[in-house]
Amino acid sequence: MDKCLTMAAAKMDVEKKLDKKIASLVKEANGKKSSVFIKMDDPTFETFLSDKLLVINIIQQGIPYSLFNIVQDYTPFEMEDWLIFLDISSKTLMRYKENEKTFKPIQSEKIIEMAEVTHTGLEVFGNMEKFKLWLNTPNFSLGKSKPIDLLKSSYGKDLVLADLTHINHGILA
Repeated sequence: MDKCLTMAAAKMDVEKKLDKKIASLVKEANGKKSSVFIKMDDPTFETFLSDKLLVINIIQQGIPYSLFNIVQDYTPFEMEDWLIFLDISSKTLMRYKENEKTFKPIQSEKIIEMAEVTHTGLEVFGNMEKFKLWLNTPNFSLGKSKPIDLLKSSYGKDLVLADLTHINHGILA
């Protein structure tokens, strides 16, 4: 029981950090001269994901390593997965960390996509363990592929999100 409470508290802590960092990025984006003014009073991670123009604006500016670090804690993905998703070496990722660099838009988009997949997966399955099991299990409706293997491309990510939506609505292959 204590382990479940500890895991729930850790999840809430990570979500609060995500909310705080997103609010900071939105405020910073509004301070810059950008083509899109972001009107959002108290942005949270969830409202951020639902506003596609805001997501695009933040991606174009680039995701700072500090947000990536929080997203890593939020998602079920291992470091090896991230290196594949971002198409970078571990050395390059360490340089991003050491210098608190901002990711390029293409990498920033992938980071947000993986956060979105995780958000949807947690909504559908209710907890990280069930979601992680689903990600790593060959899936008939996805051509017997493991969902995690499809996440390497945007088209695959779209298929995974569509399958999660089907599951959420009770539509099975």
